[in-house]
Amino acid sequence: MEEAAKKADVLIEALSYIQQFAGRPVVIKFGGSAMENPAILDDVLEDVVFLAAVGVRPIVVHGGGPQISAVMKEAGLTPKFVQGHRVTDADTLGLVVRILAEEINGEIVRHIEAYAGRAQSSFANGRSLLHARKKMLTVPDRDGLPQQIDIGYVGEVVAVDAEQMLAIIADGTILAVPPIGQDESGQLYNVNADTAAAAVAAAVGAEKIVFLSNVHGIMAHPDDPDSLLSTVKEGEVQSFVEQGIISGGMLPKVAACASALDAGVRKAHIIDGRLPHSLLLEIFTDKGVGTQILKG
Repeated sequence: MEEAAKKADVLIEALSYIQQFAGRPVVIKFGGSAMENPAILDDVLEDVVFLAAVGVRPIVVHGGGPQISAVMKEAGLTPKFVQGHRVTDADTLGLVVRILAEEINGEIVRHIEAYAGRAQSSFANGRSLLHARKKMLTVPDRDGLPQQIDIGYVGEVVAVDAEQMLAIIADGTILAVPPIGQDESGQLYNVNADTAAAAVAAAVGAEKIVFLSNVHGIMAHPDDPDSLLSTVKEGEVQSFVEQGIISGGMLPKVAACASALDAGVRKAHIIDGRLPHSLLLEIFTDKGVGTQILKG
C-alpha cells in the first residue's frame, strides 16, 4: 500500500507539468553515442511515447556520428574533422544520408511504433523539412589571418518547414528528424544535430528543448557529479566557458541552448540520457535530474 501511495504522489507531482505542457511542442535532441546502446535507446523512446500519450508534442532530432564513422572505416574512408565538423565529400554524403535517414531514423520510428506510438520521419522521398545552405568555416592561416575552408557538403539550417512539422505532430504523431538539410536546388547537406535541434525548437515555438548527453549536465566542478548545477542563467554560460567549467563536447550543446532561448524557447535542458527515464524525471518533477538553462 505504501509503495502504491508513493507512485500516486509521483503522478500528482507530474500533473501540473502535464497540464502545462499539453499540446505544446518539446524538442528532444538524442545523440548518436547514446543510440549505440539498445537499452538506452529503448528507455528514451519509451519516455518519448509517454510524453505523446499525455498530450505533449515531442519532436526527436537525432545524431549518428559514431555510426557514420564506423561505416566510413568499413568502406575504407578516413573520417576527417575541422572544428568539430565532419568533412563531407560526395562519397561521405551518400553514407551520411543512408545511415541517418534510413538506418537510424528508421530504427527510431520502429521503436516508437513498438511502444504503440505513432511516428513519422521528417525526411521522405529525398526531401527534407530542414532548409540549408552550404557552410564555410573560417580558420586562421599561418599568419593568423582568417581564411575560409571548404569542408564539402556540410550545411547550416536557414529555415525550417515549421508549418508541416506542426501539422504532423498535431494528432500526437512523434516526428523523427535526421540532421539533413536541403537547399533550393535539392542538394542535400550534413548538418550539425545540435544546431538543427535548436533551429527546429525555435521554428515550432517549442516549450523547451532537451539535450540528452553522456553527462549529468553542467557541473561546477566537471569531475564531481555531486556539483551538478540544477539551474543556470544564460548570462552565466560565457563565464563558465572562460573558467573551463564548460568545455569540449558540452560547448556546442550550450551554444545551441542559447540559440534556442534567444529565439523564444522558454527553457533548455541538458541531461544524462543514460539515467533511466531521465527525460520524464527532468520534465515532470520539481527537482529534475539535469541542468536547466534559463533566459537572463
